[in-house]
Amino acid sequence: MSFPTLTHIAVTVSDLDASTRWYSALFDSEPVLDEDEESGDFHHTAFELDHGTLFGLHKHTTTGPAEGFDERRAGLDHVAFAATQGELPAWEKRLDELGIEHNGIKHAHYGSGISFRDPDDIALEFFAPPPE
Repeated sequence: MSFPTLTHIAVTVSDLDASTRWYSALFDSEPVLDEDEESGDFHHTAFELDHGTLFGLHKHTTTGPAEGFDERRAGLDHVAFAATQGELPAWEKRLDELGIEHNGIKHAHYGSGISFRDPDDIALEFFAPPPE
């Protein structure tokens, strides 16, 4: 039996409206889901990406620690979106058009990527495997 693929990723955000607008612009699409979760513990908004993967935004009804997101603490380090080497310049241009700060295209032996952050400072990346 092979290990299953990811069906969705959900990140907790501090301002659901602002994050929904930001991710709508990044994904160039509107959410496919926007509702209070059945238990009432959180509201979730989800975007459908290519191949059926969902990217969700959660806003919880109770507050957690006052400390902000930091990928150096135990938990999420970053989320990477698949790209090809040829697509990276177009993604770099798209981020520029949206006014999203990034570090430019960086190359390593294991692949290339463009790192950037969402409004809550969650680390995101467009990643392409190395050319063959």
